[in-house]
Amino acid sequence: MQKLMIFCAAFFVFTMAASAQSGQKFFTRDGKVKFDATAASSPERIDALSNSATCVLDAANGNFQWAVLIKGFQFEKSLMQEHFNENYLESGKYPKATFVGKITNLNEVTLSKNGTYNAIVSGQMTIHGVTKDITTNGAITVNGSNVKVNAGFNLNLADYSISIPALVSDKIAKEAKVLVDATLVPKQ
Repeated sequence: MQKLMIFCAAFFVFTMAASAQSGQKFFTRDGKVKFDATAASSPERIDALSNSATCVLDAANGNFQWAVLIKGFQFEKSLMQEHFNENYLESGKYPKATFVGKITNLNEVTLSKNGTYNAIVSGQMTIHGVTKDITTNGAITVNGSNVKVNAGFNLNLADYSISIPALVSDKIAKEAKVLVDATLVPKQ
């Protein structure tokens, strides 16, 4: 009986490893994306969080796709949220931000083995109707069948045609700090 249990456990681990390397996809609808555009001279924080980013990761080739609804970002102050959606990101016209890219060092990331791996991700970020190439470093943690993704990077607002009125230019940073945190599960 014990040999049968060991065989079944080994078969399960082998099956998980094989599926992760043969096209297994991982998915989430509740990824967290936080940004902070607080300038050093700002009297208040200019930051927001979305808890509803979607992401798909293809383990076979390292391809990533992210999407976050602009209206999904929550600010502490409702007036700040209104200005963000209407004046800066124009969420009625540009309802989402996307990233399409891939893990460029996939040979150093083993999505079928528990551990934390440094990942380099390159692709195209689209915000406010403007698409730019970006590359950033992040961490991928594999724990059982889950894949946790963490990354942080800066985005120059002017690169995405987000203009800051002179009246508040000393309160809003020229670069926003972006943090991404998501746990992906095998896609059924």
